Amino acid sequence: MMQPAAQVTTKAHSKPPGGRRKPSLFRLRNILIGVVALAIATGVYWWQAGSGGNGEGAADYLTAAADRGNIEDSVTAVGNLQPRDFVDVGTQVSGQLRKVHVEIGQQVNQGDLLAEIDPTVYLTRVEANRAQLENLGAQLTQRQAELALAQQQFTRQKNLLAENATSEDAFQNAEKTLRAAEAAVKAVNAQIRQTTSTLRGDEANLGYTKIFAPMSGTVVSQNAKQGQTLNANQSAPIILRIADLAVMTVTTQVSEADVSRLRIGMPAYFTTLGRPDRQWRGTLAKINPTPEVVNNVVLYNALFDVENTGGALMTQMTAQTFFVVAAADNVLRVPVAAFQRPAARQAGGPQQAGGPPQAGVEGERRRRDGATSAGAPPADPAGQRERPRMVQVLKPDGTVEERRIMIGVSDRVYAAVLSGLNEGDLVVVGRKPSAGQLKVQQQQQQQNMQRMRPPGML
Repeated sequence: MMQPAAQVTTKAHSKPPGGRRKPSLFRLRNILIGVVALAIATGVYWWQAGSGGNGEGAADYLTAAADRGNIEDSVTAVGNLQPRDFVDVGTQVSGQLRKVHVEIGQQVNQGDLLAEIDPTVYLTRVEANRAQLENLGAQLTQRQAELALAQQQFTRQKNLLAENATSEDAFQNAEKTLRAAEAAVKAVNAQIRQTTSTLRGDEANLGYTKIFAPMSGTVVSQNAKQGQTLNANQSAPIILRIADLAVMTVTTQVSEADVSRLRIGMPAYFTTLGRPDRQWRGTLAKINPTPEVVNNVVLYNALFDVENTGGALMTQMTAQTFFVVAAADNVLRVPVAAFQRPAARQAGGPQQAGGPPQAGVEGERRRRDGATSAGAPPADPAGQRERPRMVQVLKPDGTVEERRIMIGVSDRVYAAVLSGLNEGDLVVVGRKPSAGQLKVQQQQQQQNMQRMRPPGML
């Protein structure tokens, strides 16, 4: 009785083969539909991102509008400020610096007393020479009296000899005495002149112990301290410097690659670290022909003067200098990144995504500075000669048109458009990177950050 029941239970749980096949076909159809939908969505996404499509839309380009603005082609250099007129005040005599009557930053006028050297030694020399001069004056009086007596005796002997009332020997002795008296007077006069000259020198040295301002200006530095002993036997010690800060000289060092673009009389201006918003302007006055070599770099000194209105400029300030080669105000301009390289354009090479279209700022700089190919004429040093360039213009309908334009003044960022474009025209400066390229860039940035992370930091 138990066996039939078991058989019935088995039959009740068993299913026919046809019922097992129908659910499998339904699931397979759903899987195929999902795969196709996923493939279509992926294709649409990559086509919109620009990685899978063959067409190029307006959204694929980076553009810039031709606008109006100022362009300045300039040579930059770093220099420092020095007063145009200054003098180093020293001492001509040795001795102890007894007193300094001025301090740094003080305004002085020509003839003002600046410092004093101990005058004791020079004062004693003057007094000694004056005493010697008085002694020689007394000796001169004595010699003149002796000369007068000798002249009288000579006259008497001469008269007696004429009357044969004296001997020839007495007459000769009187003549000799007269000549000796005259020589003695001349010798004393010579000593007086010598002592007088020495006295004038000692008096001058005594005067040099008081140092006066040779010019009007400002005390900008002090090298010697009060109480210091100065030795002027070998060289004149410098006590302080006086400068006229009304006019400053800018001394800049220009590299040998840029010095050929400079011209005497060209405009120049500079800014300081403390006032980057203010410009001081002048005119290039001189270019020293002898360069300075610093770490195997050849540098030429270029100088120009500026008015120090208000006294804002000080000695040894750093000046970021700009020598204006060419400039244009309120002109139509486009970025130099929009220029195409002729070689790449003729070859039909593809543009690099994320960069300028067949162009480079560095290439435009080389063309502007005169770095041309072999056989080509050099660029105009003034930067104002018309030059042809090719750009891509994005039209309102989304298509791109290659156009030849003429440019004039250019710098490292913009170039003035003389013809070929209108204000508001969109020029292509590059292409937007695709999603895949953005992902690669992000991965590279993450790898760089991991390399820069200190060891042990998560």
